[in-house]
Amino acid sequence: MASKGGLLPITRAFLSSYYDKHPFSPISDDVSRLSQELHSFSNHLRNTSLPLPEDQRLLLKEVKLEPPHKIDENMWKNREQIEEIIFLLERSHWPKSLQQQSTPEHVELAQVLRKLKDKCEGILKVVESFQFKSSENVFNTVMTYMPQDFRGALIRKQRERSEKNKKAEVDAIVNSGGSIRDRYALLWHQQMERRKQLAQLGSAAGVYKTVVKYLVGVPQVLLDFVKQINDDQGPMEEQRCRYGPPMYTLTKLVQNIRLFISLSWWRFEDIKLGKNEICILEEAVNVYTSELERFLEFIGEVFANSPFFITAAAIEANKNDDYRETSVTAGKTYEVSLEVESVNSYIAWDFSIVQGKISSDIGFCIEYTNSSGQKTMILPYRRYESDQGNFCTIMPGNYKLIWDNSFSTFFRKALRYKVDCIPPVVEPSEEKILND
Repeated sequence: MASKGGLLPITRAFLSSYYDKHPFSPISDDVSRLSQELHSFSNHLRNTSLPLPEDQRLLLKEVKLEPPHKIDENMWKNREQIEEIIFLLERSHWPKSLQQQSTPEHVELAQVLRKLKDKCEGILKVVESFQFKSSENVFNTVMTYMPQDFRGALIRKQRERSEKNKKAEVDAIVNSGGSIRDRYALLWHQQMERRKQLAQLGSAAGVYKTVVKYLVGVPQVLLDFVKQINDDQGPMEEQRCRYGPPMYTLTKLVQNIRLFISLSWWRFEDIKLGKNEICILEEAVNVYTSELERFLEFIGEVFANSPFFITAAAIEANKNDDYRETSVTAGKTYEVSLEVESVNSYIAWDFSIVQGKISSDIGFCIEYTNSSGQKTMILPYRRYESDQGNFCTIMPGNYKLIWDNSFSTFFRKALRYKVDCIPPVVEPSEEKILND
């Protein structure tokens, strides 16, 4: 069924036909083998009457669970485990006797651990880069359909503000001594908030009712797709079925690497690490990092070119630009009043005077009125032929944009303008996040 602008509905079947052309060569059998061997070593280390420390108990419980179903959640899970492994491989977190390197065996093991730490730090950068590029691709794709004027620029500003706030929340966790686990619980919560906001964009709920009106000329089918893209049986389910299994095996391997190292440090003084265990650990890290990098390189290219990333060329360009026109009589003013409920909203304007033979400028200012009726000049009066601008509100209340032609005795002015107020993206409080 054809849709406005020549776009077709994007469905799971639509993605399936694309993925058929992009099969992923299977993950090495070594991934499962090494995962099983490390798990067996870990069971041997647990064979003691000593109670497991809390961290190891939580980790063991997590290893027993199936990996998350969502690919992006697996990405966050892998990144978390890599950071935890790097933490364990830092010399300051080695067992005391290993830090002293008092035996040739300890010296040899220390050299291996430094190499493994370098490997893990390298793959961590690859995962971080992949996640950043994926996030930018999704956002830029949505922005492709925004009107290419100040409204799109303001939405980008709101996104930058939102991401800055999210980073501040993460920094607060770190500065308060939060664990890597705490930090990644917050990061995943934030990722779900982004997904929720994207779904709201498609369904035009809440503050996004304002945003959706900016999508002039965007087919409803695209908004429907944004709304249901991550549904259990939606388009992304095809992605999970095709490319989830290799990701799940890699998640299992990195969890078993971390579990083995953690238990080895716990029992280090009781059970000596043999050459076989060290060789298996080294092989596991090498295989994991190389296979994960191969998977990310493949999946990054497939996702970037997937058919749900549709170019703006398919959309009829700027059929409705939302400009209004009015005539400002000589000796009079024209006003647009905006009632702003939230601070950190953006008020933006773009106007010009239709050129005539005589005077082609008009006075312009912005006035704020609070709940008590007190008025404040936000933008001082000046005369313009045209102007475009925006500002971020710091107080709720009434904002009045005023075009003034009172200085003219005879000539009316043909004013062409558009004005918008974009509300802020509502950020969940840190307290709520920590309690969820």
